Amino acid sequence: MHKKVAVKKLPLLGSVSVLTGSSIFWIATFAILTFLAAQLAIPVKPVPFTLQTMLVLLSAAFLGSKNSAISQVTYLTMGVIGLPVFAAFSFGPATLFGPTGGYLLSFPVAAFIVGYLIEKFESKLAVFLSMLLGNTLILLIGSIFLASFFDGNLAEAFISGAAIFSVWGLIKVAAAASIYIVLSKRFPKLPA
Repeated sequence: MHKKVAVKKLPLLGSVSVLTGSSIFWIATFAILTFLAAQLAIPVKPVPFTLQTMLVLLSAAFLGSKNSAISQVTYLTMGVIGLPVFAAFSFGPATLFGPTGGYLLSFPVAAFIVGYLIEKFESKLAVFLSMLLGNTLILLIGSIFLASFFDGNLAEAFISGAAIFSVWGLIKVAAAASIYIVLSKRFPKLPA
């Protein structure tokens, strides 16, 4: 069901791997989809409800560990260099040091871990549990980072940055797992 990471070894370069044109297309596509999902937001403070994490999970499932992590690093890079891709069309390095910074910085890590687990364990239950773990990692890392905006109060940060998202997170995990399971039957693998 899942393909190997889409890289080609160039004979002249020895062990250096390069991405194929097709994998670059899909990496860019998921970076752009993550941007679009960031704009579908319910603006609450200090962290808005968005669909970004759902796209992080879907990128992991469809692209695999390495390419999904690259896709999320691409998304973050777009925002850091000044493209308005973060929630509410925000941008710049300061966003990574704001209340949502921990969540954003956790995207490549979660994408890699979820992608890796789905590559190793392809059952429907494994897809759901991998995505649940990834979503939980995003919320935990985000909450720990958010604590610095609550004078180091982890409990308050957890309530404001993770607990309020628990039901929303489960809905996104279930939706992402369902989308992947249905689409992966029709499209067994994305072109490498």
